[in-house]
Amino acid sequence: MEGVCEVRSSTHAAVNPPMGRRALDMELALAGQLCYNRPVWVSAVIDHIDKDEHESSDAAYITRVLNGDRNAFAFLLKKYKMYVFKIVNRHIPYEDAEEVAHDAFIRVWESLAKFSGPEGFRHWIAAIATRTCYDYWRRAYRSKEVAMSSLGEQHREWIENTLSESSGGSLDDIGRQIEAREVLDWALARLTPEDRMVLELVYMEGLSVRETADLLGWSTANVKIRSFRSRNRLRKLLKDAGRK
Repeated sequence: MEGVCEVRSSTHAAVNPPMGRRALDMELALAGQLCYNRPVWVSAVIDHIDKDEHESSDAAYITRVLNGDRNAFAFLLKKYKMYVFKIVNRHIPYEDAEEVAHDAFIRVWESLAKFSGPEGFRHWIAAIATRTCYDYWRRAYRSKEVAMSSLGEQHREWIENTLSESSGGSLDDIGRQIEAREVLDWALARLTPEDRMVLELVYMEGLSVRETADLLGWSTANVKIRSFRSRNRLRKLLKDAGRK
């Protein structure tokens, strides 16, 4: 089901959390400068180059966590903390990024018994972090907390100039220009949470349809259709805004 952080079952029985939520809060405390929003052109969630060569060693720590070893979870948290923060900061506003990263780690902690392992732990965490970001936008849209900022005349002039170029104003080109951030935020706020996540993952981070589907827990057909439709919706929003 879309928006639900699903993980594969394993032979582990459900266990009591190895540490209290307050203790986990303390473990997740960050210096303020570590919580930052990314420019829209940063590298993708799935890192094909800098993978952890010792990921298989996580299995021993996971087993210890499931047996109630708090220090073992602290090791995993420290190892993957910045990895999760970087994923969250690609999708979440600055002021909420730390809280969403915290929620993602809570989900990792609570779902650890369902991890089927022993390999793939890094990607499993990436999926949880990505789906936590998606759930953040679902809640925000339902409660109408998404800021609907208005575009100024300079924004409309920029849109008109960009879309009139011979390239047709591709999303890749738009995403690589710092001045486009406010325009993109304005347009993304007018799309559904599903469209927003697909646009960011496929077109702004460069993930494949299969990679995006895996991270979000959706079918590849769903992602393919939604990526096509959401791109057209975004382009129409920008064109309409440029005419006003």
